[in-house]
Parts: sequence; C-alpha cells; structure tokens
Amino acid sequence: MTVLTKTAAAAATLALALSTAAGADAQTLKTVKDRGTLVCGVSEGLPGFSAKDDKGAWKGFDVDFCRALAAAIFDDAGKVSFVPLDADKRFAALQAGEVDVLSRNSTWTLAREAALKIVFPAVTYYDGQGFMMRKSPTVQSPLDFKNVKVCVREGTTNLRNAADYFRANDIQATLVPIGSARDAVQAYAEGRCEVLTSDVSQLHAERAGLQKPGDHVILPDVISKEPLGPAVRQGDDQWALLVKWVHFAMLSAEELGVTAETLDRAQKSEKPDIRRLVGTDGDLGAQLGVGKDWVVRIVRNVGTYGDVFERNVGVATPLGIPRGLNHLWTTGGIQYAPPLQ
Repeated sequence: MTVLTKTAAAAATLALALSTAAGADAQTLKTVKDRGTLVCGVSEGLPGFSAKDDKGAWKGFDVDFCRALAAAIFDDAGKVSFVPLDADKRFAALQAGEVDVLSRNSTWTLAREAALKIVFPAVTYYDGQGFMMRKSPTVQSPLDFKNVKVCVREGTTNLRNAADYFRANDIQATLVPIGSARDAVQAYAEGRCEVLTSDVSQLHAERAGLQKPGDHVILPDVISKEPLGPAVRQGDDQWALLVKWVHFAMLSAEELGVTAETLDRAQKSEKPDIRRLVGTDGDLGAQLGVGKDWVVRIVRNVGTYGDVFERNVGVATPLGIPRGLNHLWTTGGIQYAPPLQ
C-alpha cells in the first residue's frame, strides 16, 4: 500500500469515526424533533422564574429560556412540555432522560458536572446567596446576627455556603435545614426561623409572596457566587452547543438592537454582524442543526435576553430585581456573548 493510499485510508477511517461519534452525540436534538416537543425541567413554583399563572400556563425567566430553545428548533415557542421538579430530584430526572434540558435556578459547580455527569452550557443568571429577615434597626448585616435561627433548603449549595460563612466569621447562628423550598418559606413566615437564606433572586421571589412583603428586607451582603443556568447530560455535544448558543443569541440580539419590533429592518440591514445574526448572510443555524433563521425565530417568539429579564423579574415586576451583573458588558454587567461568526 502506498503512502498516499495509507493516508487516504486513515483519513477515511477518521472521517467514519467522527461521523459515528457525531451521530451518537446528536441524539437529543433528533429525539426532540421526532417527538415534536421539547421537555423542560423547571421548579415546582418559583414566581418570576418558573411558576403557573392563574390560567395554568407556565411563566418565568427559566420558562422563557426553554421557550426560546423550542422557538429555535420549531419556530414555535409553545412546543414545550414543562416538568416541575423538586431540588432533590432535578438532576436525577435529567440523567434518566425524563427531561431534555433542566432550566431550574440551578447553580453550576465542579462537583455537579464531574460527579453527576451533566454540563452547564451557559450562565443565564449571575446570582449570589443572601439573607432575608424582618426589618430590624439593630441588624444591617449577617455579621450582626446573635443567636438566630436560619432556615435553609436541604440539597442546595446554600446550606454549605451558610455554614462556611458563619464559621469563618464566628457568627452566632443556627442553621435549620428544611426539606423543601416551600416548607422553608413557611417556617420563616411562621416565625420558626428569624432568617431565611437562599439565592438572592429566590429571596426576591419568596418575599413577593409573603403577606406583607414590605415588612421584610433582603440584606445587602452576598456571601457566594451562584452562576445559574440550564443543564444537559454529558456526551451530547451538539445539544449542549445549541443550548449554549440560544443564550448567546439572545444576548447578541439585545446588544445589536434586534428586537421583535426591529426584525424587518434587521433582515434588510447591510451590517455584517446583524446579517449573520438574522441569517441573511451565511447559515450558522446549520452548524447547530436548526434553520438559518433560528435567531429570528427566538426574537420573534420570545424576545431578547433583556426582554426576558425585564418581563419576568425586572424592576417593574413584583420581584423588582435590578439587572446588576446581568446587564450586558456594554452597560456595566458581565453578560457577554462570543462572536456569532
């Protein structure tokens, strides 16, 4: 066999191996397309992020991410089935294939990726852990706590974070682990704990549901990094890539001013970055397994990242959360999309 023949044979073998691997890795997207519906794991009910409205329709920041993913695939944000999952069962449900993607205010950690064999493709919400309590003139920070009980949800990063923080700062506080988020809030509301600790975004959501929200304050101290985002199973690179770039596409659309109201103008634009975004130049969608107008579908059906944030959790909503770190990098935040090219 000549050198050229050997080289050609090796190349063919490599191509076959890569093709086989790509086929194995593309199963989730194919399954979703064949089924005709995306199956999305969400919380059991966290206002602003994933909760049913008075008509039984799922609404929220995490819900809208799944709707955007469905829009990219089907050009129909309604082709999603939502599965409410308890914190203790969320990752097992993902591993077992009960859901295609988990979009449920979950923190990206090393242990979760390494031990649970899942992947967090993107950070859709930069958060941190905080504390909520009834207003008190003598307590302005958790450093002022004296012999208080602190309710915390079991099975979350919040329990270890709080224990580490109290120990490191010699704070006189007793952690009270509770089985579910709903029970933890109930215990706090009934006065069984003076303080509730969780991600700051969740504290905003829980405060909005209390009988007198104005009587409660979220302390300014943030004791941890809580990068929240969707999770998928390891071993399906194509699916993880699509989930990742749906988030980046929504950021890019906001940055470039491409909204539902400006789509017609954007599709006639001569600017290279806008043309690539909306699919009038090139076909980036084909590399993700979706149509060339995949970003147009997302923006038309769901909106930009800024639209989703402000509609569900922003300052004009009952939660009233400032964007903070979740502003675009151009406006003082750290939300940043790599180039779509």
